[in-house]
Amino acid sequence: MTQVKPYVSPGEAVQVVRSGHRVFLHTAAATPSALVQALADRYQELSDVELVSAHTEGPMPFEEPPFADSFYINTFFVGANVRKYVQNGSASYIPMFLSEIPRHFRSGEMPLDVAMVTVSPPDKHGYVSLGISVDISLAACQTAQYIIAEVNPHMPRTHGDGVLHISQIHAWSWNPNPLPEYKGHAPTEAETAIGKHIANLVEDGSTLQMGIGSIPDAVLAQLGNHKDLGVHTEMFSDGVIPLVQNGVINNKKKRIYPNKIVTGFVFGSQKVYDFVDDNPIIRLMDVSWVNDTRIIRKNPKVVAINSAIEVDMFGQVCADSIGTKQYSGVGGQMDFVRGASLAEGGKPILALPSVTQKGVSRIVPFLKKGASVVTTRAHVHYVVTEYGVAYLYGKNLQQRAKAIIKVAHPDHRENLEKAAHEVLGI
Repeated sequence: MTQVKPYVSPGEAVQVVRSGHRVFLHTAAATPSALVQALADRYQELSDVELVSAHTEGPMPFEEPPFADSFYINTFFVGANVRKYVQNGSASYIPMFLSEIPRHFRSGEMPLDVAMVTVSPPDKHGYVSLGISVDISLAACQTAQYIIAEVNPHMPRTHGDGVLHISQIHAWSWNPNPLPEYKGHAPTEAETAIGKHIANLVEDGSTLQMGIGSIPDAVLAQLGNHKDLGVHTEMFSDGVIPLVQNGVINNKKKRIYPNKIVTGFVFGSQKVYDFVDDNPIIRLMDVSWVNDTRIIRKNPKVVAINSAIEVDMFGQVCADSIGTKQYSGVGGQMDFVRGASLAEGGKPILALPSVTQKGVSRIVPFLKKGASVVTTRAHVHYVVTEYGVAYLYGKNLQQRAKAIIKVAHPDHRENLEKAAHEVLGI
């Protein structure tokens, strides 16, 4: 029988971290907030500690005085809590497909000294769950020399890959605080229109991939009359719950884990955390498998719905930067765009409102100087705005420009047409 270690304070738990260590932080709503603060409190005795993360939630003070001399952040995804640090150069961003990050850990290219994670309380067999964030975090736990766990009674126990035995954990502390939540906002009129356009593209029996936010929620809200939908996605939020409860999402037609929802992580309100807790139809899996195009393409009619910051008249998609300013990350967009395009009857969709809140066109002649291309023009099939659907796949440059201008905001079409005439002669 495994001897259970006693709980210690967060400050005691992080004593395993030494100067020069590389420390992984559990992702999204599983960010171990008490351990993060306890580590920051050790700034006077530590130096050159690298913090590796993807999207994290909660305060992340490491790049501000007096912590900046002791810690630095290297992230695979730029969330709101580290965005200013990355944009001012005090933290760094690593562009990498989400599906490849676990291999980056497992191959030894990025060896980890410590993984700091949030887990469920142990069960009677001595196992804890990584809960709502398995994604890249399982690989981090499998490769780190030390695992420090923040045990949280609010962490759902989920089915799938995210299981650790207490013998693997070197120190743990108790944190009874509720998990961070994402509650979003009601879709705007434009987002609702986008949702309707995309819903018309979704056939019965489709397998869905969607992200988080008002556009995915707007799409899901329009699918109430569909049948036999499935979900295989890197993440999901509250919007899937009504469709499961109403039998619209039943996963019957899927070939990979039929009758199950497959995801890498979950982020939303307490309602979705309660939904996934010990739910046998939900499987949280390693994202190197979830986002593998060879796996994605085996499902029928994969509809991948992803967002963009701007799209140019050739179909190039910038989804993670505003010019040279890093805004988010590559994530799994290309994993699912490619997987959907190769699936039988698959439809990769890029969705965005035609203008920003300030009225600036997001359909542009050319991407901003320094903007990164996340999805190339050769990969793009559907671009959807509130003004309709532009199908670009197999179209030449002139045809693409004409199609995409039609879904731009009417106030900006004349300028786009002038640019298309100057560059493409149309």
